[in-house]
Amino acid sequence: MTETASRRPPMAGLHHFSPTVTDVEASAAWYERVLGLQRIPPPFPHYGNEETGYAVVLTDMAAGVTIGLHHNVANRGEPCDETRTGVDHVAIAVPARSDLDAWAAWLDHLGVKHAGVTDVTDPLKFSVLVFRDPDNIQLEMFYMDPQ
Repeated sequence: MTETASRRPPMAGLHHFSPTVTDVEASAAWYERVLGLQRIPPPFPHYGNEETGYAVVLTDMAAGVTIGLHHNVANRGEPCDETRTGVDHVAIAVPARSDLDAWAAWLDHLGVKHAGVTDVTDPLKFSVLVFRDPDNIQLEMFYMDPQ
């Protein structure tokens, strides 16, 4: 007998983000350099569809951030465009507002273009630092004020 759910089952946070990229190795090097992620060897096959490609998985286990960069044989090499169906952006939480300033300085040091830190008060109080990866995927470092 199947029990009918009376409430939503629990979630434990976002596990990973997996974009398809134009050059897996170039993107992996960028994410390692910019976000300090570590590669988990070897590449992961597209389970059940191994002939279509593979993923290179990068992680910072302590921060709970994991990214699987996917190579797909059908990829035509277009940059990401958030105006089309697909990913708009990915936001990574930081523990304090001051961390956004530190990230801006880090990105400056690496020569990674960004929009600077933006502080928003309405309708919610938050701060965000926006930048893009080599495939034009928008990434955000995000701080939500708990007040």
